[in-house]
Amino acid sequence: MSLTMSKEQREQFLADLHVGVVSMNRKDHGPLSAPIWYDYKDGLVGFTTGQDSRKGKLMQMGDRISMVAQSEAAPYQYVSVEGPIVSRQQAVLDRDIRPMAIRYLGHEMGNAYADGSTHDGNVVVKMKPEKWLTVDYNKA
Repeated sequence: MSLTMSKEQREQFLADLHVGVVSMNRKDHGPLSAPIWYDYKDGLVGFTTGQDSRKGKLMQMGDRISMVAQSEAAPYQYVSVEGPIVSRQQAVLDRDIRPMAIRYLGHEMGNAYADGSTHDGNVVVKMKPEKWLTVDYNKA
């Protein structure tokens, strides 16, 4: 019995609310992995980061990154994707920061988080998944 998700199942799982872990290559070191808030829309994984942060400095247009999202409770599921960074642009509070904060924290706490955040210097990074690895233990 295959534990692999169908295309529809994997895209729905990735679109659902999970904390992702993004990984990017580093010269002379192992990959840097870090948790992120993300969304999956129109076939792209999107997230914000500080352009001068370690993540921001490592992720340039065209670079390949990986991300995994998983369920925290049994039966476990996960989706791992890999692909190139296809866009990188300056983050805007009401277009990028606030909607993501509300997605993860709810309306009241998300707005408070966004209103208190310093978003200058943040960028929105978009990655196009080209390789997928999925497991759904609900199928076992």
